Amino acid sequence: MSVHYRACNLCEASCGLEITVEANRVVDIRGDAADPFSQGYLCPKGVALQDLTHDPDRLRRPVRRVGEEWVEMGWDEAFDLVAQRLLAIRQRHGGDAIGFYLGNPITHGWAPIIYIPQLLSAIGTRNRYSAASVDQQPQHLLSHLLFGSPLLLPVPDVDRTDFLMVIGGNPLVSNGSIMTAPHIKRRLEKLRQRGGRLVVVDPRRTETAGVADEHVFVRPGTDVFLLAAMAHVIVEEGLARPGRAESYVDGLDAVAGMVRQVTPEDAERRTGVPAETIRRLARELAAARRAAVYARLGVCQTEFGTTAYWLIHVLNVLTGRLDEVGGWMLAEPAFDLPRIGALTTDLPGYDRWRSRVRGIPEVAAEFPSSTLADEILTPGEGQIRAMVLVAGNPVLTVPQGRRVDEALASLDFCVAIDYFINESTRHADVILPPTTALEREEFDLVFPAVSVRNHVRWGERVIEPEADSRTDADILRELLWRIQAASLGRRAARALDAARRTFLPRRFVDAALRAGPWGLRHGRRLTLRKVRKHPHGLDLGALYPVLPRRLMTPDRRIRLDHRVVVADWPRVIAALHDDARADDGRDLLLIGRRHLRSNNSWMHNAERLTGGSNRCRVMVHPDDAAARGLAEGSRARITTAAGHLDADVEVSDAVMPGVVCMPHGWGHASREGVGWSHAASLPGSSVNDITEDARFDPLSGNAAVTALPVSLAPA
Repeated sequence: MSVHYRACNLCEASCGLEITVEANRVVDIRGDAADPFSQGYLCPKGVALQDLTHDPDRLRRPVRRVGEEWVEMGWDEAFDLVAQRLLAIRQRHGGDAIGFYLGNPITHGWAPIIYIPQLLSAIGTRNRYSAASVDQQPQHLLSHLLFGSPLLLPVPDVDRTDFLMVIGGNPLVSNGSIMTAPHIKRRLEKLRQRGGRLVVVDPRRTETAGVADEHVFVRPGTDVFLLAAMAHVIVEEGLARPGRAESYVDGLDAVAGMVRQVTPEDAERRTGVPAETIRRLARELAAARRAAVYARLGVCQTEFGTTAYWLIHVLNVLTGRLDEVGGWMLAEPAFDLPRIGALTTDLPGYDRWRSRVRGIPEVAAEFPSSTLADEILTPGEGQIRAMVLVAGNPVLTVPQGRRVDEALASLDFCVAIDYFINESTRHADVILPPTTALEREEFDLVFPAVSVRNHVRWGERVIEPEADSRTDADILRELLWRIQAASLGRRAARALDAARRTFLPRRFVDAALRAGPWGLRHGRRLTLRKVRKHPHGLDLGALYPVLPRRLMTPDRRIRLDHRVVVADWPRVIAALHDDARADDGRDLLLIGRRHLRSNNSWMHNAERLTGGSNRCRVMVHPDDAAARGLAEGSRARITTAAGHLDADVEVSDAVMPGVVCMPHGWGHASREGVGWSHAASLPGSSVNDITEDARFDPLSGNAAVTALPVSLAPA
């Protein structure tokens, strides 16, 4: 037996693992007590990493679809076939005829972050889509507009705050989302133990709300009015104290004029939150010694996602919490992803080009996934005819999944880089399966940039990969040099490939660490060699003020009254006074929820992650259930403008009246040809079959899958 130490790559918390290996198989996983960041904590997903690594349904060799069958093929044959087909489509229809869809797992490894921008550039396509536009694009857009980079994402300093308001987020289940904070429950308990206060605002009494000092129900999709009214109180009652931020933030007076238009009484009518509660929360936020407001999916996944999340920034700025200890802070990671990203990719940007069919602006070089099916199914110049799916399952995760399913089936060619034949990759002509994370060395480029504490670690390989297998880096690199050979010539492409093999990842990571904020250039002397001497991870300390130095705007100032948000404000005010209600019977609002053991659809093939409460059911308030003749365990039909589905009912007062709640990522048994046996045996439906791709935030393009009008009746 041997014992190894790595970080878990199944969610953003990046908890330290102690992994026991026998005969090249993982036999035990537990929390690493010596990890300075997670300190032994581990959620159920981490233990199941061994199941995912040794899953018998996992592909180990490239496969090609021949009729209804999958046939194994050699790696070189597969790479040559994929490159030839992609190049032929590009030659005939142009680079934009090839689209990319990127799933959440790409953020957990260095190779996709480094190679995919190069591959997009080599092909010459702007058709990049990802899961980010389903859940977080408003945050990236605002970070670009306000801070100068979509990757400069503030997080609450939870370890030192005295007052934390969580709006539309459930960190006890997500383990922090765009907030790397392992064992967040313990961190929140310590907040309360030191006399602090935790307030959760959500249409459901979530697991986080269950440990909070106060939970406030709010009508889904109306957070923008609640947040504006809180800012109104702070301005009108003279509670605004921007503090040090006043020296580098412009537009405070203009913002004050905007929020004065939304009174607590106006907000009460739309949100269901009493005006006096709104006033009290605003006063408590302003009065706290150290405070922060944090929001996630419930705010981002609405038709006002960007403007609502902008108000999170406004509240933190007005109350002097931006870049202050215990407030709303930026990490300074050893691998400085925002600055390296600005130098090596075209991510920093907004509205430089628009989608072909609906004219939706790009955000950080991506189009919204809600319009992916349009771009495939709508004929004309620039129509997507081939797709590259990388660790993603858009049929289950993108709105109107049935239409996405139809679109993928219509492609001239599709290649997937994935472990499984899932609901989306079953449409591929070729699947290229990489090794798992434990079979390769890894370095986290992304999550230290959104961490509540500065840290860094290198992950050594834990088990030996099977003979004739390929890492994700190998796969992407092999495709890249073949694509580049078509324009640069084979000799030049081979030379570039040789350089990549030599430089990546170790020399590149070492150079980035040396040049970064903790490296030799700044007197802190951090190198890869030093990082590798700390297998449990290296703690770099608590967050500290970095603004305005870390701003990447041209003048290193924040324009809080940014023209993009100001232009959207009349839409907010019009909606504030619009009391129109749908008269088609869709009188309930659908929201999503997440389970601790399944934040991605591919986790449903592990038996230990699909038992107990981790089930696909529609949660209904007792009053709404009784009014519709529904009972615990009965079947209900949920209908939207996009269609209907049936689901088992869970009756609970954890949701407010008028709201129903259902998780996403299920429905594996409803489509033929899926290659994971356990997941396909589970009951449940894909809620994204009935979400509407026409509902989105017009600024960021983010899907508006929260507050979806639905009707509910016995199935």
